Amino acid sequence: MTMHDTTERYTGPEYREANPDWHVSHSPWKADLVVDALGGWRPRSICEVGCGAGEILRILHDRLEPDRSVGFEIAPAAYELCLGRTTAGLEFVLGDASETGERFDLMLLMDVIEHVEDPIGFLRGLRARADRTILHIPLDLSVQSVLRRDRLMHARRSVGHLHYFTPETAVATIEDAGYAVTATEITRVTVDLPVKSFKARVARLPRRVLPPAFVARTLGGFSLLVSAVNEPAAVFTSRASSR
Repeated sequence: MTMHDTTERYTGPEYREANPDWHVSHSPWKADLVVDALGGWRPRSICEVGCGAGEILRILHDRLEPDRSVGFEIAPAAYELCLGRTTAGLEFVLGDASETGERFDLMLLMDVIEHVEDPIGFLRGLRARADRTILHIPLDLSVQSVLRRDRLMHARRSVGHLHYFTPETAVATIEDAGYAVTATEITRVTVDLPVKSFKARVARLPRRVLPPAFVARTLGGFSLLVSAVNEPAAVFTSRASSR
């Protein structure tokens, strides 16, 4: 049996050819989600794992004004796009974030864990890198995606999703890696971002009016924003002391 290295999908030309802008158009929307989730907190240092073209981190570096921001990316093509965004206090590294010895106030994983072979092991290996973590995870698994035979395979071929989550399995994956989840929010990517085709505009009409949790389970097309702390014992101690 021939073993296939799934990281080649990103380090080689395949992903770049299918997604030449590395989803830069989504970056302002995702940056807004992060700022809202922080609730006014301004971290002194930020790292983003799997930063793509680096636009989310660039926006956050400008808005939050941390002392230091570092983006980690394994794909050379995306890293080349990052280099044009480097500025004072903002840098990008071509390599694996788990290999750095540095610790940050905040770590971001925006649409990342669905791409890696072993999400739990991947997250566990990053726990020591930050005090708090924010993740954004596509909720690919829905009634519609199961009933429509090619829907999940399309996500696999076009954007490289190897794992398909519901809100519950996404949270369980993060907790199994040793994090304590402090907040979750379903995000409406297919509603909030512009669409071009008439078919897409029609498809998002029910998604505008139905409850987000119901849409995520039935129609799909939504994602989950998760806030977590990387030292669960600290959360349990805090809860116990407040009783």
